[in-house]
Amino acid sequence: MEVLKVSSKSSPNSVAGAIAGVIRESGAVEVQAVGAGASNQAIKAIAIARGYLAPSGIDIVCIPAFASINIDGDERTAMKLIVEPR
Repeated sequence: MEVLKVSSKSSPNSVAGAIAGVIRESGAVEVQAVGAGASNQAIKAIAIARGYLAPSGIDIVCIPAFASINIDGDERTAMKLIVEPR
């Protein structure tokens, strides 16, 4: 499953386009975000992507979870949002 990493500076529209593209190609995508700002942008992007995919008959759902990731040698907790068609 492809992993998209979102930061607080990510454009929700750009991330939404990437999510929609991956859903159309491979069926599911994992979106990772570390911190409140990045999580906010990720959730907005998923909502926008839902609007992008709806006209083609694809309804998506988001399954939230936590993930431990390594950033510059430090272990951090990230939000892992699995997005897949319903």
